[in-house]
Parts: sequence; structure tokens; C-alpha cells
Amino acid sequence: MQVMQLKTEITKASAEYELIDSGEEERLERFGAYVLARPDPQALWRKRRAPEAWEKADAWYERKGATGSWHMKKDVPRQWPIQFGGLTFLIRPTSFKHVGLFPEQLPNWQWIEKVISTRTSTERIPKVLNLFAYTGGATLIAAKAGAEVVHLDASKSAVDWARENAEWSGLGNSPVRWIVDDAVKFVTREVKRGNRYDAIIMDPPAFGHGPKDELWKIEEHFLGLLESCGKLLIDDPLFVLLNGYAAGYSSLVFKQNLEALIGLHKGSVSQGELTIEESSGNRLLPSGIYARYAR
Repeated sequence: MQVMQLKTEITKASAEYELIDSGEEERLERFGAYVLARPDPQALWRKRRAPEAWEKADAWYERKGATGSWHMKKDVPRQWPIQFGGLTFLIRPTSFKHVGLFPEQLPNWQWIEKVISTRTSTERIPKVLNLFAYTGGATLIAAKAGAEVVHLDASKSAVDWARENAEWSGLGNSPVRWIVDDAVKFVTREVKRGNRYDAIIMDPPAFGHGPKDELWKIEEHFLGLLESCGKLLIDDPLFVLLNGYAAGYSSLVFKQNLEALIGLHKGSVSQGELTIEESSGNRLLPSGIYARYAR
């Protein structure tokens, strides 16, 4: 199996999204017509834009303890759609500072689409399992490329949000199973049922709870879940994608686990960082890690 070197993936400004500025543990972004300011501990440098640019934000997030709240100007709606990566996402500021879209995932989505779209014409429709799937970016791009997808998240509100994004993206009738469940329990049941998948996408959080308050800690549960996922893969898997956000690990951790999962399958493994480029210059905001296998 060929092993590729670490790569930095970059999401650049587009028509309806841009990272305007960052620094002093904050980021200033435009989502469609609205500019938002929110915390980001990775932005440990000085801001480039003048304070006036930040003060013009349409909404800004104030942290209060474990969560926080948004301050919205009067004309800012509760949610609004934007076009991004060939899909439509509903932007909806939440109490955890997130807005329903992680723009740094765009290179991963482009990679997923390429891998699925370049399979041979004689191959059957690939079946993809997307765990910790949140608001559905990877699910929708895989479905758009021609896959059948099982979309799983522990949060019913997140799954409902993903289904709304599917409708807005014109993919409401795509072959997607929308499941609210604990990832560990679901995968364990799938193994017992003998179900198999051509590809698996996993974006495990550092900490979380299942729909019945099942505890998830990445340091305690990740290895077991990954090993169970290995039992779900077909003998010649199409791809596996691991994402990481805010867990504090190196992409080397994901790469080495992915190599062990794939074993002797022919293909290549790549690893690296996901970043967003400021629209006013070439400074990159680190926003996650990934490891990918494709045959």
C-alpha cells in the first residue's frame, strides 16, 4: 500500500462564503449576505482588519461558561440558505457557536465526489456509511455522486437539519437512510446483521452523548468503533475517510489507524490538515485533520 505525505488542504473564498479575518482567538466570516464573528482558539495571532470591520458584523458570539449566545442585529434572520460546494446549506447560528456548515470540509467533499464518480461503469452502486454525520455535507455529496448513503447522528435536530439541506439541495429523493442513533451501538448491530459497506466516513467528536445519553469519549471509544467498522467493509473497499476536529490529535494518529484498518488492500493513504484561507491574504486558519484511503 502506497503511503503519501502530509498535505495541507485549503478552502478558499467563494461566492457565498469567505473568511474575512481571524486572530486573537476569533474568526470573522461571511455566510451569504451576513457577516458573523465567533471564537476560534486556533487563531492565535493578531487580527489584520481594523476594529471597525469586526464591529460591523451582523452577529457575534459571546461565550458564557460551557456554551454561549449570539447577539444578532435586527435584520438577521434565524436561518438563511447559502450555496456552497455545489450544495445548499441552511445557516443557523447555534448556542455552541457552530452554524451548520464546516467550510474546511470542502476538499474532503471534492475528494469523495471524485472517488465515487470515477468508479468503473460495471461496478454496483456503492453503499456509504457516514457516522457522526451532522448536517449532511458528506452525505449529500456522496448521494449526488451516485452512492446510497446511511446517514447517522446521535442528534435528532442535526439529522432533521441534514434532511432540510437535502431538500434545499434538490436531493430530497436521493437514496439516503436518515438514522438517529448511537454510533457504537449501531455499528455493533450492523456487524451482527452481516451488513457490508463499500465506504465509511467518520467524523468523531472529542466528547458527546448518544440519543439515550450514551457517553462518547474519543480516547475510550474510537479504537473499538474503528475496529468494528473494519468488519463492515467489503473485501475491496472503495474508500475510508476519517476527520478530526478539536480533539487535539495529529493526523498521524488517524493515518496509522487507517493503515491498520485497511491492512493489505491495494490503494493509497493520505493525511493532512484542513484549513481555510483568509480572503484578504494567504494566511491559513487550521480547522481540522484528516486521513483518507482510496483503492
